[in-house]
Amino acid sequence: MSRILVHGLEKSYGDARVLERVNVSAEAGEFLSLVGASGCGKSTFLRILLGQEQQSGGVVVVGDQPIVPE
Repeated sequence: MSRILVHGLEKSYGDARVLERVNVSAEAGEFLSLVGASGCGKSTFLRILLGQEQQSGGVVVVGDQPIVPE
C-alpha cells in the first residue's frame, strides 16, 4: 500500500470550477469516504487520482510518484 497526498488540487471545465484547493493526506491502511451532492466533483476527483484525467492545478502523489494522466 502507498501513501496518498493531494495538495491544492483544482479542476475546471471551461469557466466551471468543480474542484478548488482540495487537500487530502492518507497513510497506507487508512480508510476515507468521499461524500457529497450530485455534481460536486467526487468522480472527477477519483479520475484525477487514478491518472485518467488531468488536474488544472495542484499536486497528486501516490507513494513517491506524482500522478500523470494517461
